[in-house]
Amino acid sequence: MKLNSVSFIILSLSLIALPTTIVNAQQARESCNSTLPLNDLTFNATLLQCVEAWTLQNYILRYARTVENTWSFILSAPDSSAFIGIGFSTNGQMIGSSAIVGWIPSDGGAGTVKQYLLGGKSPGEVNPDQGDLTIVDKSLKIESVSSRIYMSFQLTAELPRQSLLYAMGPAGFFPTSPDYRLREHRFVTTTTINYITGSQSVVKGSPHSKLRKTHGLMNMFGWGIIVIIGAIVARHMKQWDPTWFYAHIALQTTGFLLGLTGVICGLVLENRLKANNVSTHKGLGITILVMGVLQMLALLARPDKQSKYRKYWNWYHHNIGRILIILAISNIFYGIHLAKAGSAWNGGYGFAVAVLALTAIGLEVRKFKNK
Repeated sequence: MKLNSVSFIILSLSLIALPTTIVNAQQARESCNSTLPLNDLTFNATLLQCVEAWTLQNYILRYARTVENTWSFILSAPDSSAFIGIGFSTNGQMIGSSAIVGWIPSDGGAGTVKQYLLGGKSPGEVNPDQGDLTIVDKSLKIESVSSRIYMSFQLTAELPRQSLLYAMGPAGFFPTSPDYRLREHRFVTTTTINYITGSQSVVKGSPHSKLRKTHGLMNMFGWGIIVIIGAIVARHMKQWDPTWFYAHIALQTTGFLLGLTGVICGLVLENRLKANNVSTHKGLGITILVMGVLQMLALLARPDKQSKYRKYWNWYHHNIGRILIILAISNIFYGIHLAKAGSAWNGGYGFAVAVLALTAIGLEVRKFKNK
């Protein structure tokens, strides 16, 4: 089947629209207007107040004073193959807080909920089965319903602490016996809540999470998708001259600017995090940027078609472009690995690369047959 210009444009637009697929990887969104799908609660669910506790991650907190000095909580979140947690702090800080953390292994094993003492910021200082929360006996429960996790517990307190910390663990990691140690959370936010009115204010979000996401998305869509589409246009759409040339320039310039933004965000992020494990990722990123700059400069030095130097320019331009694309795809997947961003990012970008590869192969086959 031949690919005509209309089908190619539709394909390109669908690929550029992939941010909605990747960014919205959270499944089964819920709101306070949703019906609570739990039937075996030991307390009256109609008493529960509801707060959209962490909008970015779609964490919903339901709570109520169900018995004198007994507070019942249900924290729900998308099942992202990671632990979820809620901490109760006296001063809004992590250190010294006590947290309820739960997880359900993706292999279908039984869910687990434990109290942790957040004694420090390193995993070795976060101790299971410790903390100063008075938990009602046998009230810790966790279950998965319609791709969401529901963690419920009851505390004995005149008024629970109003500074609440919410966390999401690294994708694919679940604490195991005998030590049940946690790894560093992937995302975290801190809020304060008025239990009487249900009003809430955000104190701070996950440090540098927006910068980290911007870094990843700019590089992914700049170097890893748009530049590839531009290369496909240049190789296979020359029958629409000069439209193909202007489309190629527009796509490559857009991809370069997005990629440049991504590299700058990455350098700022490295400086703020004092990261010591990103030297290879950084080196590849700078190499890709230098190649991108060389490609942009090559446009200015492009010989006329009749020039005897044009074949050398073509060889340089085409092969530097191919190497750039290979390095960009590799470094994007490596960056996802370093960030422990999880299967949603790997799957989303992998799908984009697969579609681009199949498109390029199909066009190559057509080109070969038409010779």
